Amino acid sequence: MSRIGKKPVEIPAGVTLTNNNNTVTVKGPKGELTRTFHPDMVIKLEDNVLTVTRPSDIKEHRALHGTTTALLSNMVEGVTKGFERGLELIGVGYRAAKQGNKLVLNVGYSHPVEITPEQGIEIEVPANTKVIVKGIDKERVGALAANIRDVRPPEPYKGKGIRYEGEFVRRKEGKTAK
Repeated sequence: MSRIGKKPVEIPAGVTLTNNNNTVTVKGPKGELTRTFHPDMVIKLEDNVLTVTRPSDIKEHRALHGTTTALLSNMVEGVTKGFERGLELIGVGYRAAKQGNKLVLNVGYSHPVEITPEQGIEIEVPANTKVIVKGIDKERVGALAANIRDVRPPEPYKGKGIRYEGEFVRRKEGKTAK
């Protein structure tokens, strides 16, 4: 039984939710998100509490039940609080800078790497070795953070690279001479 699927999603004050044939639009103080869900899932809004029910216990419906509830919960949280993902640059000479709305990374290549965020996603550089990706859509924030990390993923020998805030990189021992 899906424990996440059965959990009701509370809609805080200041958030409006409309459901039109399983196309849900959530509007809040930070913005607006729209997503279309599977037609078999039944999405109900009663007294500022959102519930998702499934028609049967077949495997597909059980999988969709928890997923739909989690996505709706993330949409509500996104338009109220927003999401952010922190990245750290570790390595000698590795630095990040913001030029306009572009992120410019100097991470050991012969050229700087420029990354332009899509509409609705914001990049902050509080320090030259720290990058914060912010937005209301959890999926897009995580995808952009992963793309930035893929420019230079952390390597296990010296630990250099771009890593998520708090990410642990297991270190390996180098070769030994005979």
